[in-house]
Amino acid sequence: MIRDLFLAGADVFRLNMSHGAHPDIRERHAMIRSIEEELGRPVAILADLQGPKLRCGVFSKAYETLEEGDGFRFDLDPKEGDATRVCLPHPEIFAALKVGSTLLVNDGRIKLEVIECSNEHADTVVVVGGEISNRKGVNVPDVVLPLAALSEKDLSDLEFVCDLGVDWLALSFVQRAEDIHEARLLVNGRASIVAKIEKPAAVDAFDEILEVSDGIMVARGDLGVELPVQDLPPIQKRLVRGCRAVGKPVIVATQMMESMISSPVPTRAEVSDVAQAIYEGADAVMLSAESAAGDFPIEAVTTMNNVAESVEKDLIYRQVIESSRTPSRGRISDAITVAARQVAETANVKVICCFTHSGTTAELMSRERPRVTIIALTPKVKTARRLALTWGLHCSVTKEVERFKMAVVAAAKVAREDGFASGNDKIIVTAGVPFNVPGTTNILRVAPVLEKLIYEGEPE
Repeated sequence: MIRDLFLAGADVFRLNMSHGAHPDIRERHAMIRSIEEELGRPVAILADLQGPKLRCGVFSKAYETLEEGDGFRFDLDPKEGDATRVCLPHPEIFAALKVGSTLLVNDGRIKLEVIECSNEHADTVVVVGGEISNRKGVNVPDVVLPLAALSEKDLSDLEFVCDLGVDWLALSFVQRAEDIHEARLLVNGRASIVAKIEKPAAVDAFDEILEVSDGIMVARGDLGVELPVQDLPPIQKRLVRGCRAVGKPVIVATQMMESMISSPVPTRAEVSDVAQAIYEGADAVMLSAESAAGDFPIEAVTTMNNVAESVEKDLIYRQVIESSRTPSRGRISDAITVAARQVAETANVKVICCFTHSGTTAELMSRERPRVTIIALTPKVKTARRLALTWGLHCSVTKEVERFKMAVVAAAKVAREDGFASGNDKIIVTAGVPFNVPGTTNILRVAPVLEKLIYEGEPE
C-alpha cells in the first residue's frame, strides 16, 4: 500500500506519534525506506509529535449534559465528576486563567466562560451547552499557557524518531519561538523542524516562529477550534505567503478530503479547498485519516494529486503566483535563482538543475515557482529526502563533484535519464564554487543536453 501511495503521488509519509508504540513506528519506517530503495527515489518521512494533551477527568456516570446558563466548575480534585464539576488535572491552566477567559471542550462543541478562578479551580458559566464525557479535550484559546511544547512522551518520541532517521519533525502546541529553540537543541541536527500553527498565540507570534523553523504546518484542526472559523481562510493565506516569501516549505493540513474516509469521491467543496491551498502557493497538502484509516487511500491521494496538476496548468494559477512573488533578499544565491527562472522562461529551457549541499539553493529555486521542472542534485541522501517536501523539486542523489564541468555532465545525464530533456534541449545548471560548501551558489550556465557526446574531455 505504501508503494502504491507513493506511485499515486505521495511524496512524504507522516508517522503520527499519537498512535502506535515504538516497535510499530519502527516497522512502518522500515517499510517506507524499503520502498525508497526499491524505486530509487528519495522519500521524506515526517514524525508528528503528539504535544501536551489537555483533558478533563472522568465522570461517575461517564457523561453529563451541560445546558446554556448552567454553572460548572473545573478543579484539581481527582474525585469523579458530576453535572456541577469535574477534575482538570492541569494546575498550569488555572495559573493562566482570568475572569472572562474561554474554555472549549470536545473540539469546541461546548463553550464556557470563566466567572471566578484561583490557582486550584475555575468557576464557569455555560455559553454553549452539550454532552461532556470522560477525558474530553480542553482548549484555552485566549491565553498563552505556561506549558512546554514537549511533554515527557514527546521527549521520548523525539529521541526515538531522530535515532531512527526521520527527515522532518513536526512540533505540536507551538506558542512561541522559544519552543522551536528548545526542540532544536534536542534534535541536534538530526532532522528539520516543522512548526505546527494550531494555537492563536502561534498566529500572533508567527513571524518569530517562521524565522527559527525549517517549515510550517497550517494545522487547521485545533486552530479552527480555538479561532472563529471565518478567520481561518485569511490566516491560512497569510501564513502560506509568509513562508513563500522566505523560501520555507509550508503544509496545509486537516480535513482536506475528509469525506473520502468512506467515499471513493470527494465533495466539490473539498476539491475547492485543496485547489485553494495550491492557488495560494502551498508546498504540500496533507491527508490524515483519509489515507491512514480510510476505505479509499489510493483514490484520495490520486484525487489530491490530480487537483494539484489541474490547478498548476491554469493560467489564473500563474497569475496568482507571479503577482504574489516577493523581492529577493539581495544575496548572490537569491539573484542566481531569480535569474535562472527568468532565463528558463524566456529562452525555451526545459529544466533547471540545482546542485545543492544543504538544500537551501533548491528551496530558493522552488520559491520562484518557475514554469519548468526543477531537478535538485545533491550528494547527500539526507538532503534529497528532506527536499521531497518542497514544491516542484525532482530530487536526485549524485556523486560529489569537484569542478563545474562535472556538475554540468551530471545534470545533463539526470535530465536525460529521468525523461525531462533530450536531443538538443537546453538545461540551466546552477552551482557554487567552491563545491560542497553550503551557501555558495554563484554560477549559472545554460547548456545543451546531448544524447551521446557529453562535454569535451569529460567522460560520462
